[in-house]
Amino acid sequence: MRWLTEREQRVWRAYLQATWMLSEHLGRQLQQESGIPHTYYEILVALSEAPNRTLRMSDLASACRASRSRLSHAVAKLERTGWVRRSTCDEDKRGAWASLTEAGFAALERAAPGHVTAVREYLFDVLTEEQVDVLGQIGQAIQDGLSGECAKALEQVEEVYAADSAELPEVVPSAAERATDPESA
Repeated sequence: MRWLTEREQRVWRAYLQATWMLSEHLGRQLQQESGIPHTYYEILVALSEAPNRTLRMSDLASACRASRSRLSHAVAKLERTGWVRRSTCDEDKRGAWASLTEAGFAALERAAPGHVTAVREYLFDVLTEEQVDVLGQIGQAIQDGLSGECAKALEQVEEVYAADSAELPEVVPSAAERATDPESA
């Protein structure tokens, strides 16, 4: 057993605290300003960046670092909002496509400015240019070291969610949307 040194403990705890705080803040910002959980925002972004705003569900799951089962639950909720449409894959009847609708793209366009502002303000504006470069290198090194383990973990999570119908949060309209849409109040 190799215990962490005092320096490593300090760095580890600072990293955990910083990533937790940033993630929580960004999640709250999206939910409060746009009524979109961060998980759903990531799905909308991935689809918006895909050719024809469409991805196979399995590719979308990979892009969002989610099990296919968990992603399927999220996409079902996004379908109910009219933001995503699912269709069967003609080449492979077992496969399915997820497509971002115009309404989903419009929701993303409303949410993105506030989210990007928060990312810039709480991540990039507090770092020097050199620190941004080093952070990118650190992130890539961690990803490279974990990629095989994460693939195995996703397979295990897939099995758990296949047996469990874990619920994901509903999309909650923002205060501005509730004020202009009497049906969402």
